[in-house]
Amino acid sequence: MARDSRTTRTSLLRAATDEFAAHGIAGARVDRIAAAAGYNKNLIYVHFGSKEQLFDAVYEAAVEEILDAAPFDADDLPGYAGALFDFHLSHPHLMRLVRWQSLERRAEVLPVAEKAHVAKLRALAAAQGAGTVDAGLPPHLLLAQIVALSSAWSEGSPEAVSDTTSPAEIAARRHAVVVSVGKLTRPSLP
Repeated sequence: MARDSRTTRTSLLRAATDEFAAHGIAGARVDRIAAAAGYNKNLIYVHFGSKEQLFDAVYEAAVEEILDAAPFDADDLPGYAGALFDFHLSHPHLMRLVRWQSLERRAEVLPVAEKAHVAKLRALAAAQGAGTVDAGLPPHLLLAQIVALSSAWSEGSPEAVSDTTSPAEIAARRHAVVVSVGKLTRPSLP
């Protein structure tokens, strides 16, 4: 039975996500991706052009998944941080992709990621201008702090959550993230 183009792309993206998360761009092998997806490796080139373009497609899908799971809300930055923490915890393979992107292709920012980043900075600047978010840090530094706090215990960090981390400890860590972001972003009293 012939498979349609969408099914082929979806299968290749799923296999590539696992491969890139495990090995990065340089370590990933097109042969392994094709074998895991159940296709000939030539279909990777037909659908994506190159291994690098396949990584871009995988990374773009990961960014979109993160954006959907943790929508940015400048009026609820602690809630945003908590949603990011939850996403990092439940999607360690996607967090590894983000780390590989920053290690291997830092200078190359995909349009979907750039657009989301700019929108977050604008929303933060507007909230700071309205006095609902502390203006002590420029928006780009404040956003970096929120993201860093949210990912402090994600896969690859020195204190990463493991199979032996109790649910109570995970809840305490999430609470620490939410409280910290609340304190960091709460407007100072005059």
